Amino acid sequence: MPDLSQIVKAYDVRGVVPDQWDEALAELFGAAFARVTDADAIVVGHDMRPSSPGLARAFARGAASLGVDVTEIGLCSTDQLYFASGYLDLPGAMFTASHNPARYNGIKMCRAGAAPIGQDSGLGEIRALVEGWADGGAPEPAAEPGTITQRDVLHDYAAHLRSLVDLTAIRPLKVVVDAGNGMGGHTVPTVFEGLPLELDALYFELDGTFPNHEANPLDPKNIVDLQARVRETGADIGLAFDGDADRCFVVDGRGEPVSPSAITALVASRELAKHPGGTVIHNCITSWSVPEVVKENGGTPVRTRVGHSFIKAEMARTGAIFGGEHSAHYYFRDFWNADTGMLAALHVLAALGGQQGPLSGLVAQYDRYAASGEINSTVDDQTGRMEAVKAAYERREGAELDELDGLTVTTANWWFNLRPSNTEPLLRLNVEARDQETAAEVRDEVLSIVRA
Repeated sequence: MPDLSQIVKAYDVRGVVPDQWDEALAELFGAAFARVTDADAIVVGHDMRPSSPGLARAFARGAASLGVDVTEIGLCSTDQLYFASGYLDLPGAMFTASHNPARYNGIKMCRAGAAPIGQDSGLGEIRALVEGWADGGAPEPAAEPGTITQRDVLHDYAAHLRSLVDLTAIRPLKVVVDAGNGMGGHTVPTVFEGLPLELDALYFELDGTFPNHEANPLDPKNIVDLQARVRETGADIGLAFDGDADRCFVVDGRGEPVSPSAITALVASRELAKHPGGTVIHNCITSWSVPEVVKENGGTPVRTRVGHSFIKAEMARTGAIFGGEHSAHYYFRDFWNADTGMLAALHVLAALGGQQGPLSGLVAQYDRYAASGEINSTVDDQTGRMEAVKAAYERREGAELDELDGLTVTTANWWFNLRPSNTEPLLRLNVEARDQETAAEVRDEVLSIVRA
């Protein structure tokens, strides 16, 4: 029997194909998804990875075998699948491994209206069913199988996004977009069509082997080409999407990266202008500037754990209008509480195009502190290293500790968060301080304990 503990993560399925999972297992996941969601119909989409079409079709077969009708939307971004789930009011499954290397694939699943499915909200039940069936035979098929039909929702997706941000009156902008051979190459041309934007397209050819660079724009080496093109051409802005195009990373007109926390604060201020007094969710590693800007704009900030299923659940609980993560995931109430980097990008373009100054000047008001960026340390004993750090700081005068997600230590002049990876033997450290020197000192002190 396959070891599902290796591929069923906190809020998705992800692993190496075919070593850890294959189409036969995908078919069982499709049947289990149909059973757990108790749906009459579902929607399925996939990215451009070589294994994606076969896995998605197998999943559809599994669901159809239990009498469920399946709408296949084919090639799509993850946020396009969430759109389809909301627009069609159907549970959905997206086949992608996001920014992971080509040999990986995975499934992101949601209930109707793009409501998240995580370990505690259905994924554990799905795993248990698949394990049982893999051990003792497939589920009993329905007397009448469901249908499998195709539908193109790309233009509907683009129209919905464009209805949420008014770009008609912006000044013309020169925009470089690096799609990383991922699904941004599929969605950007349709979403941007007819806007006063001069599009300079980098790596728009869909290629799940990622021949130019990894489709993970949070790694600095993967935005080098984008930065160079922005500087060479005098572009106003650069945008980079990850493999499944649900995250968007921004580069200013100087070619300098813009902090996702600054983008979160900028978009929050725009959403609060539309929805005065609204609640904005941010995770525990976003900058101090995010809750500050939310309060300055009359909103209520709410802090939560890292991860889309946690953010979406908190948005639903609080009725929040917007949520942002420092990993460049952006969530919108107007998008069924789901994350869409494309909508965040449209907000940034609208803000930039609605005034005459450069992006660097626009975001300076939202980028107020010195940050380390995320630093990963490989450790043999995650729990032991975490306890050592906690012991070092719990008696520190003026320090407050909380364990909402990993360990966060906060003082008047700095904070850090240290949390274990769900998927690798890593501890992830983020530090922020009022100045660069302090941020470096805190970073080095914590790392000396983590790496001892």
